[in-house]
Amino acid sequence: MNRLNQPKPQGIGMTSQRTRARMVERLRRDGIADEAVLSAMGAVPRHVFLEEALASRAYDDDALPIGFSQTISQPYIVARMIEALHDGRELGKVLEIGTGCGYQAAVLAHLATEVYSIERIAPLLVKARANLRGLRLGNLRLKHGDGNLGLSDAAPFDSIIIAAATRQVPQSLLQQMALGGRMILPLGTSVQVLRLVERTRSGYNETNLDAVRFVPMLTGVE
Repeated sequence: MNRLNQPKPQGIGMTSQRTRARMVERLRRDGIADEAVLSAMGAVPRHVFLEEALASRAYDDDALPIGFSQTISQPYIVARMIEALHDGRELGKVLEIGTGCGYQAAVLAHLATEVYSIERIAPLLVKARANLRGLRLGNLRLKHGDGNLGLSDAAPFDSIIIAAATRQVPQSLLQQMALGGRMILPLGTSVQVLRLVERTRSGYNETNLDAVRFVPMLTGVE
């Protein structure tokens, strides 16, 4: 296991820019059509968010362990969720629930005006900060907290993305959506589906997208 200040593998073999480009082409073949999202996916070196033993698998379309019983989402799911938020509009100010290793937050930072990302597991947040340090993303802010509560001090948010499955759409997060904003989240327990929520002047419109599998969203902090 790497120490937090130990350099991660850079730019050779399976971690090269060419390998990243092949991942982007696979995403395009699999139906991701938003070129801005594809560009952001290609700009973020996924291997720096994984332990050295897993670096050779960084650009496979797989979820991989990051410790603390958590995973980094497969590239397709990251791209699919962000594409649904981005469709025909700017991401604006984004709230991410579940920083994890920091990878999705980094992709979002290439597309959004501001990104606020909340992680409930303090040691995992420390790892995310270390992973992100070298990328110098000045519009990204990480917070330790309970994602179920959102971040009222920074609300309202134009876009909200939840990286853990909930039984129902959290009411506190609905209240923190800007008018015209969108939220995407995995909804359900044994059977989960991506749900897109849009806030309009008359209320909230909800649309089910793809079947997915995420770890459950928990309350409290560690």
